[in-house]
Amino acid sequence: MPVRGTLTLLLGILCLGHLPGLAASQTLPAGEEALGSKSYDDYETPARCRSCHTDLFRQWEQSMMAQAYTHHWDEIEYFQLAVPHAQRDPQLAEVEAGCNGCHAPLAYWAGDVPPPRPEEGSRANESVSCDVCHTLIGYRGEVPHNYNHISRPGRVKVGPKPGKSSPHHDTEFNRFMLQTELCGTCHNEKSPFDVWVKSTQLEWQEGPYSREGVRCHDCHAPRAWARSASMAEPDSVGQHLFHGAHSISKLSGAVELRMHPDVREVEFDGTVVFSVQLFNAKAGHKIPTGSVEDRLVWLEVTAIDAAGQSYVLPVDEKGFSGEAYTISSDVLAYQDLGVPLDRPDFPGVQRDGIGAGHRIFRMPYFDPQGRMTIMQWNTASLGVDYRLGPRETRIETFTWVLPPEIALGRVTVEARLNYQKLMTPVAELLEVPEEESEVVMINRTRTSIEVYD
Repeated sequence: MPVRGTLTLLLGILCLGHLPGLAASQTLPAGEEALGSKSYDDYETPARCRSCHTDLFRQWEQSMMAQAYTHHWDEIEYFQLAVPHAQRDPQLAEVEAGCNGCHAPLAYWAGDVPPPRPEEGSRANESVSCDVCHTLIGYRGEVPHNYNHISRPGRVKVGPKPGKSSPHHDTEFNRFMLQTELCGTCHNEKSPFDVWVKSTQLEWQEGPYSREGVRCHDCHAPRAWARSASMAEPDSVGQHLFHGAHSISKLSGAVELRMHPDVREVEFDGTVVFSVQLFNAKAGHKIPTGSVEDRLVWLEVTAIDAAGQSYVLPVDEKGFSGEAYTISSDVLAYQDLGVPLDRPDFPGVQRDGIGAGHRIFRMPYFDPQGRMTIMQWNTASLGVDYRLGPRETRIETFTWVLPPEIALGRVTVEARLNYQKLMTPVAELLEVPEEESEVVMINRTRTSIEVYD
């Protein structure tokens, strides 16, 4: 795993040191200890916040924070894959409850696991609600991960600014609300095999933005001059947008593309090399990040000749170890899905589902048998990390031997960087709504050559 950096014990202690009453905070449960330690009634519903914090509530309700438990893919992944898998494999038993530590924290803290399905309308549906985040006062341990946050429910709500007051609740400043470790308690995750399967905050920690003090909050909860509550004075307020991989506006332009040929004019039986430069200009973490096992980011280069005939150009191989996983092909994968689906002889599905020869920016996850998996909880090892780091520029080349049938004249060549939240073959197998496997264009660029006789 390329993410080697960890937060030191001192940093963990400093984080706890920001809590009001360090000794008292250490008696509150965190992580697995918090399972069943509280009740739903300890926490207010988001509806109670809506009347005063209308704008922030409306922003939150359309974010993935509000859908962490109810979103269709999360429901399918949990109930059709994670729960049956955990019940059939003792080594994965903790997964049945553990997924809820981040996706349905109220249910986890209340011991209501597995929670009722979303259609039953339980309070698990509140997902990551207002009172979840605004009762978090720190985390326990050296590294924030696997829901090791500490929640202190009650009348006191913690926030990122001192000196605030409310007629409905008490307000207390807590520095933890300003730290990326707050995000890391859920956006860093280890599998039961002690493998980092999510490391978004750690990627940020090792990248250039952390050294410059640009935090997760600055991009995913950007500040604007507004009122945080109906009775509040205008102030610089963090907008509760939390937009990320499910937001086309956030994806658009995240990676910049440029392309050029090595020659502008080429004979009809010649060869031309196209170079594509990709620059991760926007993200403070790697692209893709988070649920890397599900995500597909690939570079597709096509050429259209003067007669309108289209050609797909395969990427040039670079020869590094594990490269086969970064070039799309029609091989089968994900055979371990057969365990939760109770299909012992399951042959797998197409690994990529996007045609052959495209460059994929990914890090493959492998199950205990060494097979590629999309089930992060069943990840025992990781393959080559060929993702785009923050502010990293990558060059890919496409050597094209012109086909005999090519028309003379101008050839337009386009490079597109595409994104899918979930690869189509898996989505079709599990009957996930099509929007989850929708192909989103992150960026594109064009160039041209002239073919002559």
